[in-house]
Amino acid sequence: MRRRGLPGLRHCPRDALREAAEAAGLCGGEQDEQSGIEELLGAAVRRLAGGHPVRDDDSSDPLARAAAHSFGIFPARRGVPGTDRRKAAAGVYGVTTERFRKSQERDVIAELAAAVLAVAREGRVREAAGPVTGDPWTLVPREPAPLPPTAPPGRAIPAAGVPARPPAVRPGAVAPAGRITVRTCPIELVRDVDILVSSENTFLEMSKTFRSTVSGALRRAAALRDASGEIVDDVLARELGVWLRTHERPGVPVRPGTVVATSSGALAAQGVRRIHHAAIAAPVGNGERYHVTPAVLAEAVRASFELARQEAEFLALPMSSICFPLMGTGRGGLSVPTAARALLGALGQELRRDPSWSVLMVTPDEGHARLLMAASSAR
Repeated sequence: MRRRGLPGLRHCPRDALREAAEAAGLCGGEQDEQSGIEELLGAAVRRLAGGHPVRDDDSSDPLARAAAHSFGIFPARRGVPGTDRRKAAAGVYGVTTERFRKSQERDVIAELAAAVLAVAREGRVREAAGPVTGDPWTLVPREPAPLPPTAPPGRAIPAAGVPARPPAVRPGAVAPAGRITVRTCPIELVRDVDILVSSENTFLEMSKTFRSTVSGALRRAAALRDASGEIVDDVLARELGVWLRTHERPGVPVRPGTVVATSSGALAAQGVRRIHHAAIAAPVGNGERYHVTPAVLAEAVRASFELARQEAEFLALPMSSICFPLMGTGRGGLSVPTAARALLGALGQELRRDPSWSVLMVTPDEGHARLLMAASSAR
């Protein structure tokens, strides 16, 4: 297909691509398979670009740009001959066409194929569970924006709206917009909240599924399983792996506070749309312990909200609720009061900027929930 391009699609073996397009909900069969496959490839290229529209300039990911050139995804390049498309793709990397053919082109095709399968797989999850999932996004921290002039310094955070003892209600129920609710609940049991935030190390390597960490619990809960209960798709770890390879970061730490978004895998059945992976914990020594600072928690909160707004706009996801765990208090070494103050302070700033969001904070420890409530009342 790379040689023939999109106009020659009808002359290529395409049964597998049609099946993938059908699984993604982009075509209904042979009648509209041509347009469905083209939409599928376009969605896969956008996935490689982190969900953003792909442009032929340095603002777009080079892997996505090369894939768009190779297969004629750019509208003005649809009918360009294969040799010219390969030359344009090689130009993205600044290499000769022969060097590109022997090296980068293989990676481009392999990553595009993986993205096609991911789009198809998420289509099946949507069909079974209803909520929309989408493409991985990323946001690297920058300096926090100043508060609007109408928000005076030191203004109290909106009332947490939590009674002295967390009520026995379904974990997914969140407070009205502009409010923070604290509940005693494992994060993997939360329902009907658009975004769950997971705390990760700065290598974006998730915790093992058998561990009791937030990362391990969400990885375990989001995995797709067969009838026997065995994991057939480790969704969150797989999508993070795609992001790391696409951005050439395997084995390389990202900046603390970076947030990467993935789909929610099996958690879509609980009404969860997205998982935000916040890289807050820097390994120390041999990796037995981690270093987390309150400032990094605040950066991760800000980055997650900004990322959520971008996803809502570019992926057309009607998102209005987000759930944070008590990050940094496990192997990160922060005390619960310190982490609570940092998280609640950052959340308060975000709600003052945009009070349309509802925020849920969860912890499985009732004592920690009380400390969160006390920290909220003290602000």
